[in-house]
Amino acid sequence: MKAEQFYESRQSDWKKLSDLLKKGQNGVQRLSPEEVDQLGRLYRAATSDLALAQRDFPQHKVTTYLNQLVGRSHAIIYRHEPLAWRRLVHYVTKGFPQAYRSIWPFILTSALLIIIPAILSAMVVNYDPNSAEWILPPGAQALIPKVEDKELWVDIPIEERPYTSAFIMSNNIQVSFMAFGSGILAGVLTAWILVFNGLMLGGLTGLTAHYDIGFELWTFVIGHGVVELSVIFIAGGAGLSLGWAVIYPGLHRRRDALTLAARKSIYLIFGCVPLLVIAGTIEGFISPNENIPWPVKWGVGITTGLLLYTYLLLAGRTSSVKRAKRRFRFRSLLTSPNPPNG
Repeated sequence: MKAEQFYESRQSDWKKLSDLLKKGQNGVQRLSPEEVDQLGRLYRAATSDLALAQRDFPQHKVTTYLNQLVGRSHAIIYRHEPLAWRRLVHYVTKGFPQAYRSIWPFILTSALLIIIPAILSAMVVNYDPNSAEWILPPGAQALIPKVEDKELWVDIPIEERPYTSAFIMSNNIQVSFMAFGSGILAGVLTAWILVFNGLMLGGLTGLTAHYDIGFELWTFVIGHGVVELSVIFIAGGAGLSLGWAVIYPGLHRRRDALTLAARKSIYLIFGCVPLLVIAGTIEGFISPNENIPWPVKWGVGITTGLLLYTYLLLAGRTSSVKRAKRRFRFRSLLTSPNPPNG
């Protein structure tokens, strides 16, 4: 095929693409959903035409025109927001809570994998404290003699609290990322991490309850524990979503399903880091402070929990819903391994 014939056969689509680019030059949000679909199809077709033109007639003016058209298309489609803070504000106010709600079945499963073993182990150890020797991991078994003397292990000297807080933050972040990353192994290791932590939490709760210091333990835990456990639920849910993509990729290839799940999960997991910083700060400075009365510590835990779940469950529901759907549909169209025929 000659360059002139090539131009005659494809010019109508190129003109449509050019017209759409003019209409959407201030942002693809100005386009209707149908126009967004058309823009995606025409852009992919134009990139294919450019590759063909560069191979068959690289010096012809039609190739130069196509190169400019594809360049304009790319600049508009992948245009960044004018200011980075706007993307950050959108992520905090809408993106993170929407991502949370999009994988809520996995997060609920993650929570149950901790809560159910915790309740069962607490009941068993409270009834028979000797069972703590085989329910608790070796590191936690060293606490048994202290609990038997009706003492806790949570006292942190004032001068060590800043360092302890930093250590707690980094440790919690590490555990959360481990629970998330382990999901690539079909979610099996993620499930084990969650169950293991549930058994340990419940075992210590049951042991302290048996020796009548359970309230003291949870007075220490409650201030930071609601946020901390919620983040572990989220990280575990993100890991389980990866595992589900490996086990059941649906209509996608397993690699593509895992890629899509990983994008959503990573988008979610990084939002957990500031929450863990908050939990670590509370755990390092408020939870071990003997001068703060127990109602205040319980109030901190309950208040942070209410604020967190109000944010996660309600934020981003009432504004820009159509715009979010359009952006998601548009980006999915561009990244789809099997684009629709147009």
